[in-house]
Amino acid sequence: MEYLTVAETAERLGVKRETVYAYASRGLLTSVRGAQRRGSRFAQDEVEALAARGRESGEPSGTVERIRTRITLVADDGPWFRGVAVPALAASSDLEHVAALLWEVPGRVPFDADPDLLAPARAVLAAAPAGARATDRFRLAVAAVAAADPLRADARPGAVVATASSLLGTVVTALAGDPGAAGGPGAAGPDLAERLLPALVRDPDRAPAPATAGHVRAALVLLADHGLASSTVAARVAASTLADVHAVVSAGLGALDGPRHGLVSGLAHRFLTDALEDPPGALAQRLRAGERVPGFGHSVYRGTDPRATVLLDRLRADPAADDVVACVDAVVAGMDRGGDGPAANVDLALAALMHAHDLRPDAGELLFACARTVGWVAHALEEYAEPGLRFRPTGVYTGPRPGSTSEASTTTLSV
Repeated sequence: MEYLTVAETAERLGVKRETVYAYASRGLLTSVRGAQRRGSRFAQDEVEALAARGRESGEPSGTVERIRTRITLVADDGPWFRGVAVPALAASSDLEHVAALLWEVPGRVPFDADPDLLAPARAVLAAAPAGARATDRFRLAVAAVAAADPLRADARPGAVVATASSLLGTVVTALAGDPGAAGGPGAAGPDLAERLLPALVRDPDRAPAPATAGHVRAALVLLADHGLASSTVAARVAASTLADVHAVVSAGLGALDGPRHGLVSGLAHRFLTDALEDPPGALAQRLRAGERVPGFGHSVYRGTDPRATVLLDRLRADPAADDVVACVDAVVAGMDRGGDGPAANVDLALAALMHAHDLRPDAGELLFACARTVGWVAHALEEYAEPGLRFRPTGVYTGPRPGSTSEASTTTLSV
């Protein structure tokens, strides 16, 4: 049996430590003292049962500060998916296995494309403007698949997994533009990383380097989830209304598509374009302008983003990336001249990958969208089991009050 410390129990129940002891004195929890550790400990099953009773008996809190999740732990040594270290997964696994882990299904998720859904997705993409960004095309394909899927509202876990697997497989196949990559139920063939490559490369007529697929595969694993990032919260809010999988993914994509979240890798790519010519000069230009250097700093990690470490280590072992890695090292050293500068994050590593393997400038955004779809679906599965419509924050109104004599409240409006 697993046991939790007082601090862990308080965190799980969303209460103070004193309240945990009060629960124990009232017989709601059983305190156990271990021979090897000091302090009280509580059986995890008992704590979970008490937490569930609280959810069932109380009204939704209306807050988003605490969302309890069993999916991803974000720690200084890197994310952990359901207790499995993500850096280790990136070295030996693929998105198909990670999806099975996050969605709690056996084996690996096949990501088969549905021929009936593939046709409308391709038709929509064919009508898209020639200069549409990769993530714009991803969003269009998701909407087309949703419109063509009559059973998308089925929120049973098995149906959600089947819908999500088909959705991502269909969208990637449509984006890649390879009619022979559609696959089918149980079909053996390239994994999602290899199927996605044609949509990532800058020149589709030139075969990617042999190492490219491995780097892309690792990046997809590293990006599959990262706890309660902004886009994941948006996806969970959509799921709390019992929105279907396609709508959940669309909500996540909307939040991802911003320069403070999923678009940073593209900004970092542009910065590295200048830095490859003159690393100190490119960095100095940004600093003189008082601009934030993209690809550095993270709200969670105190040091280097562990996901960046994994990708950059892969590139260090790749002869094709020697020049790019040297540039990245020079920029990182410049940012850390005083010993307290912001450390590199995964967006810088994605930008380095794009340059080293001649990927599209927006390839990092597409990798984020494809990979994080898996995480959003995992959070949707978890959220569907929670009380509905539980996200209703209390607003603090700061506008004019009724009866106010302010100009705003006395202005006559005409329609």
